[in-house]
Amino acid sequence: MSINVKPVHKLVCHCGNVEIELQLPNGIENPRRCDCSFCRRRGAIAGSVTLDRLKVIKGQKHLKLYQFKTNTAEHYFCDTCGIYTHHRRRSNPHEYGYNVGCLEGVNPFDLGEVETADGVNHPSDN
Repeated sequence: MSINVKPVHKLVCHCGNVEIELQLPNGIENPRRCDCSFCRRRGAIAGSVTLDRLKVIKGQKHLKLYQFKTNTAEHYFCDTCGIYTHHRRRSNPHEYGYNVGCLEGVNPFDLGEVETADGVNHPSDN
């Protein structure tokens, strides 16, 4: 399922300290959740873009990095409000996952049923 989104869209954390520009020419493609120990607790729906389609336009100094287990994925969140904004993907390090709930003008509940990726049995862990 894909929701129409402007080709260039703004992603903002809750307090507004972090703003990110995303190029989404086809809208939100393949939204998903993940059931790994971290994502399960975070609860966000993620979309993906290639590295060149995500640009931090405000608040780089407010972004904090969290890594665990294989230290491959890079999870970023705002140091003020704590909201997860994006991450460099473990399953595809040439892409960023982004928090659909942070896209301005998009309600993630409008996506309907969202696929859940099997992060518990990730191939990188075997």
